[in-house]
Amino acid sequence: MQCVLSGANNMEKKLAEFKCDTNEAVCLKLSIEVAFGYKGLQIQLFYTAGSLTTLYKVKYSSKVTDTFDCVEPDNIDGKIREIVPAGFICNTDDFITLLEKEANFRPFGTLLHVYTVHNDEAGELTYQIHKADLSCSGFREYHERLQTFLMWFIETASFIDPDDDRWDFFLVFEKYNKDGETLYATIGYMTVYNYYAYPDKTRPRVSQMLILPPFQGEGHGAQLLEAVHRFYSSVPKVQDITAEDPSESYVKLRDYVLVKLCQGLSSFAEDKLHQGLSAEMVEEAQMKLKINKKHARRVYEILRLRVTDMSDEEKSRAYRLAVKKRLFGPYRKNQRELTKMTKCLRLEEVVSQLGQMDTQMQHEELEKSYQVVLQDYRRIIERLASQA
Repeated sequence: MQCVLSGANNMEKKLAEFKCDTNEAVCLKLSIEVAFGYKGLQIQLFYTAGSLTTLYKVKYSSKVTDTFDCVEPDNIDGKIREIVPAGFICNTDDFITLLEKEANFRPFGTLLHVYTVHNDEAGELTYQIHKADLSCSGFREYHERLQTFLMWFIETASFIDPDDDRWDFFLVFEKYNKDGETLYATIGYMTVYNYYAYPDKTRPRVSQMLILPPFQGEGHGAQLLEAVHRFYSSVPKVQDITAEDPSESYVKLRDYVLVKLCQGLSSFAEDKLHQGLSAEMVEEAQMKLKINKKHARRVYEILRLRVTDMSDEEKSRAYRLAVKKRLFGPYRKNQRELTKMTKCLRLEEVVSQLGQMDTQMQHEELEKSYQVVLQDYRRIIERLASQA
């Protein structure tokens, strides 16, 4: 299966290894479930870079019903139509004609942030982050096309309920010039759901986040997440910002962004970091940046590591114990649960549980967890240093 994006200023260079069908189209090869009954099957989806107008094509050399009338091939059209919204185009000439109208496309919503990324071949490239909602004219249809990318690139993705007005949408576009015209290309997006927080607050929760593969690794995810945090930090009724079932890569990205935001706060000054996590740090992070206590502690640990001389045995030990104290939390919880279980379990069941919670094993697992955390934290510190 192929997904094709038309137009973006520097996309052809980035995807030179993929086949291109026109001078303005580049292809992304996507995985697809096994389709029965076809030989030489090719499924192609072409998207214009800005409005994401879609061309859908299916090609095959033969299918099983040509020889075996009693066997039906899989309904490819039906499966695609479950994902791709109505209104797509099947005629290539019509699609090429619509490419000329891309100059009329403009990003939806309110402009939040503008930044540049240096490209060795194209120079400084300009990107914009916009906030939109379903009240924006034409955005609902655009979002229906946009969210199809989740199905192509995220295995466990699902569509959201478009009729719920508590959704916020944050969009990333590349702004570029071609033949004297200003055009925009879709780069990625994020959806955030505004949950209620007692008694009169909201708790925005990041639900979906995707940067299209050609643009990954260029810092767009960090720019997007930082812009979202800065936006909600300015909203008084927001309690804090969370994420729904965050992936490991998202947690690392969030750590980097939150450390970048918090490093300038007075409570996280170097002379205070060695004194341990303080109520002042938690309060300032929450009040100014809508960061909850759990995330504030990770920020503190990273910033403390940055100012700690790990070659000094005493300082290194103090830092290690501070981090392990947090990591030991789950083990301590298990011990409390075991104490409760001893009141209702038979002796052999208690012995079994004790065997699973061997002290030496806990220490070994704790040390492994600490070394993984230390490695992740050092990568974040290196990234911060490279961006300074």
